[in-house]
Amino acid sequence: MQSNLEVLDGLSRRLDISVPKAQLETEVQNRLKKLSRTVKMDGFRPGKAPISTIARQYAPGVRQDVLSEALQSQFGQAMQSHQLRIAGYPRFEPKAVGDEAAELVFSAHFEVYPEVSLGVYSEEKIRKPVVSLEDADIDKTLEVLQKQRRTFKSVTRGAAAGDLVKFDFRGTIQGQPFPGSEGRDANAVIGEGRLLKTFEESLIGLKAGDDKAFDVAFPDDYPASDLVGKVAQFEVHVNEVQEAEVPKVDSDFARALGVEDGDVTKLKAEVRVNLEREIRQRTKMRLRDQVMDILLRKSTLQLPQSLIDTEIERLRQSTTAGMQAKGVQTINLNADMFKAEAERRVSLGLILAEIVQKHQLTATPAQIRGIIEEQAQSYETPDEVMQWYYQSPERMREVESLALEESVVAWVAGQAQVEDIPTTFEELMGRS
Repeated sequence: MQSNLEVLDGLSRRLDISVPKAQLETEVQNRLKKLSRTVKMDGFRPGKAPISTIARQYAPGVRQDVLSEALQSQFGQAMQSHQLRIAGYPRFEPKAVGDEAAELVFSAHFEVYPEVSLGVYSEEKIRKPVVSLEDADIDKTLEVLQKQRRTFKSVTRGAAAGDLVKFDFRGTIQGQPFPGSEGRDANAVIGEGRLLKTFEESLIGLKAGDDKAFDVAFPDDYPASDLVGKVAQFEVHVNEVQEAEVPKVDSDFARALGVEDGDVTKLKAEVRVNLEREIRQRTKMRLRDQVMDILLRKSTLQLPQSLIDTEIERLRQSTTAGMQAKGVQTINLNADMFKAEAERRVSLGLILAEIVQKHQLTATPAQIRGIIEEQAQSYETPDEVMQWYYQSPERMREVESLALEESVVAWVAGQAQVEDIPTTFEELMGRS
């Protein structure tokens, strides 16, 4: 076997690998003989077809399998010999040799993992949100839950904030319709911001059966860029106005939310527990995001293109699957859409792996169990969810990865300067 390693640009490498022809053909014949004992072919009983007949049909595929296995084996031995860590998969290309040559020769093109230069974090600052949960936060959450369970009934008065308005509309720009300019049986709750502010405000005071014409200017941040800055003339016909009826926070409401005995005090206690869990998760995420930004900024490394390409394809497939699950028509997603995110993910994966190895960080059983328990508490049957995790090695590996990431975050935070920042619950949730 050849072992002349060539260092190409960056992380690219090339290595010649040879496979003896005689060894290859011997293995091909052995497999064809084994295949002849079981293969079914027209005109012959099982196991009675001539080896020459079997070879004509199956030899090309068998030879390709044998060659592929031989190349992978030789390549693996070469990687051990040269003590290389390969990133992605090798690409084998045949080299020209004479018919009389005793060996087939291939060039293996591949990339190796980069060296990762980690930074010094002692001067880095991390802002840790510290939240004191107030009774008002519990009340606001209950108000959200009430709103989620509201019902609507028709009214004859004019529409006001909080009402559901059902309407038909038609819009034009300089007398011409535009995409999305017409609709029937549309509906929106006034004040929830689903419509442009001017459009929404124009519905206030209208009753069922009313018609109204008004102008709407499309703002600079409007999603349809071809409409930005233009003014449309809308005509609206109101079909119905409905008033919201919000349930009271009482025993019936508590039972509807899973408190069997309808105790409102228990309901509030459960809401508090859920919000405290949300605070822990959001705080962890804030710290994680800051640490990851620090690691990206302070680390130096080259990125293997093979890993970036693999991550781009994974992101593309995930996005396509998500669109299909929502019933959205799929389109051919350009790889450039995912390049920046793929580079970020590959970079962080390599950096985290380097920190874990260099500082011998581990994921303890207590960490793993804590993550699973935290996840399980979001479900009605936590014990079953925990069992579901522990029954799957694949799911456990995912949790172990999260635990290792937590260990890295804790280690970096231990090196940096962490400042506690008093934060309201609303601020932590991004609602203020």
